Amino acid sequence: MRIAFTHNLKIKNSLDEAEYDTKETVDFITEVLTTLGHRVDLVEVSGPISEVITNLEALNPDLIFNTAEGKTGKLREAIYPAIFEQLSIPYTGSNGYCCALTLDKFLTKLQAKEHGIPTPSFCYITKLDDLHTQTLKYPIIVKPNFEGSSKGINQKSVVTSQKELKEVATELLKEFKQGLILEEFIAGRDITIGYLEAVKGTGLLEPVEYDYGNKFNEQENRYNIYDYKLKNEQSDLVNLVYPANITEKNRQDIKKYSEKIVEIFNIKDFCRIDFRISLFGEVYFLEVNALPSLEPGSSLYLSAEKGVNLDQKGVIEQIIKSATNRFQAELKSANINGKNNNKKRPLRIGFSYNEKRVVPKEDPNTDQEAEYDSPKTLNSIRSAIRSFGHEVVDLEATPDFPGKLMQSKVDLVFNMAEGISGRYRESQVPAILELTGIPFTGSDSAALALTLDKSLAKRVVQEVGVKTANFVLLINGKEAIPKSMRFPMMVKPVAEGSSKGVLGKSVVQNEKELRDVAKEMIQKYKQSALVEEFLVGREFTVGLIGEFRPKAFPPMEIVFQNKEDKYPIYAYQHKLDVNDEIKYEIPAKLDKKLEDQLLKAAKKSFRALGCRDYARIDFRLDASNEVNFIECNPLPGLTPHWSDLCLITESVGMSYEALIGEILAPAIRRFKEAKNGKRSRDFKGPMYEE
Repeated sequence: MRIAFTHNLKIKNSLDEAEYDTKETVDFITEVLTTLGHRVDLVEVSGPISEVITNLEALNPDLIFNTAEGKTGKLREAIYPAIFEQLSIPYTGSNGYCCALTLDKFLTKLQAKEHGIPTPSFCYITKLDDLHTQTLKYPIIVKPNFEGSSKGINQKSVVTSQKELKEVATELLKEFKQGLILEEFIAGRDITIGYLEAVKGTGLLEPVEYDYGNKFNEQENRYNIYDYKLKNEQSDLVNLVYPANITEKNRQDIKKYSEKIVEIFNIKDFCRIDFRISLFGEVYFLEVNALPSLEPGSSLYLSAEKGVNLDQKGVIEQIIKSATNRFQAELKSANINGKNNNKKRPLRIGFSYNEKRVVPKEDPNTDQEAEYDSPKTLNSIRSAIRSFGHEVVDLEATPDFPGKLMQSKVDLVFNMAEGISGRYRESQVPAILELTGIPFTGSDSAALALTLDKSLAKRVVQEVGVKTANFVLLINGKEAIPKSMRFPMMVKPVAEGSSKGVLGKSVVQNEKELRDVAKEMIQKYKQSALVEEFLVGREFTVGLIGEFRPKAFPPMEIVFQNKEDKYPIYAYQHKLDVNDEIKYEIPAKLDKKLEDQLLKAAKKSFRALGCRDYARIDFRLDASNEVNFIECNPLPGLTPHWSDLCLITESVGMSYEALIGEILAPAIRRFKEAKNGKRSRDFKGPMYEE
């Protein structure tokens, strides 16, 4: 099977990362999964959730092996199981509701108590004033209510007076603002019991005892508790005793209560349940961990090895087995050993592109393939798609594209094709894909046709309140120039990209210059010339990713270095190679008001033009420092470390593979919807507004 291993990687030994997996644990689990015959993709979840979701959609795994604890909040352990369910991807472990409930010690104890399971008397507080109403008997142990790994627990946590209670609660509430649980402290011993659903019978293993009392003097651990220091900094001093040194009655009670706990909370696959046995031999339930540690040497492994002859590899195999059984309908083509005859095949992803064979140079007469992609860029995209386990099928957008497409039997297409000729050349490949019903990345044919025509794009964004420079379209160069327009003006081809036709002489000072340049443009590019009033302010570009409600990245500024140039422009030659005339400021240095204006204008333009999946939109400020739309590129360059969108996403820590995954994921979703007979989410038209 293809397994995505979702986890939080511990980078530092700090309180906020106490529950995360160490690199040793991640490497160990990865090695076991690989040894079992599975392909493993590591998905570290500490970054943006949107990136995690995209990664999973692009990977399209058979199963998720989940140990992710989440980062913050009362529902952090529940977030990822809930996401997996929304994505319809099978996963190991309990569902989001169970993870949320078991992280809340107070609610867990309430549920247990209602079902007749003995637990120490307890109460929950969120502020110091709550202490006045508590009626527990001393000694009392004070713990954070929504934490694991003994966070917030030390020898001072056990208090014997109101004064001590107030002091400890005051300090803990500063760090753990979501609340504390107070319990009557049970002097005695800590016992834990593991659960593996796939093990025959109840799935319950034999109880294990934590023995640390004989390794400390009474002063160091006078209350015999598993505190934060012992669990996270001195774990080598903890001895796991199997079987636990308890009476048969204690053993039977623990198993009976544990069986109820598994049922009450609907525990799936595996868990660990903690108890305390008093000095008088009474059993008390403390908590259940629906995401217990799987680090080598943990109590779960010990009891499995000693009790049911399962080594560490066997434990992980059993976790996968029970998850596989639960999601049998989704995984009917997968085998838990990774050796099946009907193995889920990787997606066949067509790659439509135009390869650059004529390298553009300073001479604008060499620009005919400036918008095409170099072999190096194409290989980078192929590698990124393959990194998600998919097969790449080349479909160069030449005149024989339709025939090659029908023979290719691809599931979907990653589209980078610019087209060869014509006013709406960028829409040709998407139109063919729409005709044949093959899902593809990026905007549809209508949006690509609309955005390539800069004059039409300007009219559309104006309708939703985005400002543009005054402009006129010259078809033959003889048309009248509106008297309201003022020089200097900018002249460029109306339907070209990569700044083709944008040269130093494109900024004109009078009507003669304007008509000379316009006629030259019309003749060279066989299309109309767009004439705009020159915008004198700063220039920015905004990258966006998403379907119809895009995420906009911080703006990038194109900074013109030649201060003597009165009318600087981002010209054709600037995009050929590194030069001294242009500097990129990422993110741009902006005040909050201007940044908000740019992002708002970018999102409005994206939606108004009907863009989808990704785009880059250019803006320039006028003399009044107001934001003006220049153009939208729904097929922006994807050259690593060079193209504007790549530079923008790199600046926020997004890898190149993650960027390609973000673009690919919505198309995979559309493919799945079509395959499952679901109607793809409706597009509400180019004027759609939130």
